[in-house]
Amino acid sequence: MGLGRGPLSIMDQLVEKGVISDSFSLCYGGMDIGGGAMILGELSPPPEMVFSPSNPVRSQYYNIELTEIHVSGKPIHIKPEVFDSKHGTVLDSGTTYAYLPEEAFSAFKDAIVNSIKLKQIPGPDPRFNDICFSGAGSEVTELSKVFPEVDMVFGNGQKLPLSPENYLFRHSRVHDAYCLGVFPGGRDPTTLLGGIVVRNTLVTYDRQKERIGFWKTNCSELWERLQIHEVSAPAPSTSDNRETTTGITPAPSPNGLQNYILPGQFEVGLITFDMSLSVNYSDLKPLITELAELIAHELEIDADQVHLMNFTSIANGTLLRCVILPSGSDFISNPTAEGIISRLAEHRVQLPENYGNYKLVEWNVEPPSRRSWWHRHIVGVVAGIVAVAMITSSTLAIWYFWRWKYGDRGIYRHVDAATPEQELTPL
Repeated sequence: MGLGRGPLSIMDQLVEKGVISDSFSLCYGGMDIGGGAMILGELSPPPEMVFSPSNPVRSQYYNIELTEIHVSGKPIHIKPEVFDSKHGTVLDSGTTYAYLPEEAFSAFKDAIVNSIKLKQIPGPDPRFNDICFSGAGSEVTELSKVFPEVDMVFGNGQKLPLSPENYLFRHSRVHDAYCLGVFPGGRDPTTLLGGIVVRNTLVTYDRQKERIGFWKTNCSELWERLQIHEVSAPAPSTSDNRETTTGITPAPSPNGLQNYILPGQFEVGLITFDMSLSVNYSDLKPLITELAELIAHELEIDADQVHLMNFTSIANGTLLRCVILPSGSDFISNPTAEGIISRLAEHRVQLPENYGNYKLVEWNVEPPSRRSWWHRHIVGVVAGIVAVAMITSSTLAIWYFWRWKYGDRGIYRHVDAATPEQELTPL
């Protein structure tokens, strides 16, 4: 919805108009626990929140100063400069997983593998070499007993602890198995930290003080506390007719369709969303058909409901627009629409590595068409009329030709005229 830096960002527009201070916070749900919160405006940071400097001059992305990664309390042997290449370390909630430079990924992977004693198994998709382990149990809260804790160390020396759910994802085919949600970044030396890293974490983007804060917490419980106590809009100033707030109270907990669709829009006729992929269009073009099928699979809908409308080449990638249509009716049912929108809004759509990293730019819903039967079927009606006219014209042409060739060419006689058989000589 445009929380980045730039004149088109909703944050920049609200700050420019004096509606909020230059800060916002996001709290992301966990592996098994949903919920979350978004707070526009300043939020008093909890005492336990750790901060990293963020340099807006370096790039348009929200970056942090990552210098070390510790596994089981021991640093992996990587120079700090590795995490500072190109755009540095970028925090992007629109990306699902985390991507490290090749050197850092190799060291991190080895440290994780060497610290556990579980059986290593193939990943859910045979096309990719996912690093997966079985026998860890089904309870996320118990994963810390078999997987190590990971710490990210910032340039100011503060540490962000990561639990196993911050670097693992569930194996989709084996019940008690988990896979490493950290991957090599390929040719891109940027360190990219996606949504997996901040599960059950309150992240404050303090743009005014040029820093990003992290606080490990249960985001579903945070939501309840924010609703009752923590965030409230101050009363309008008596000295100014404009309403000025330092924060915006979140909407109700996202457990229903009304939190993803505009009020009163109880039927959904169309869902559109724009997505950017970090792969060039020339490389993406042969994969377009498969991409539509993958999106349909991730959204749990039929493939013929997904239509990729247009593609635009952008810097370091491709921007595409996708349209989700109803299946066999004029509208998408509320449960189906809720599932589609929540997967998109919560960045739960997972694509193979050959599509690069993806980011949801924006999404929109439209009500069912209210046009009359005539307007909705005008193309078919016109086509039918044209077809009938062509058939009629062809039939008449054939009839006239047949009559001209084989018909009676004698002199026209009145219908009452006597026939030759009637003109007999009287006896």
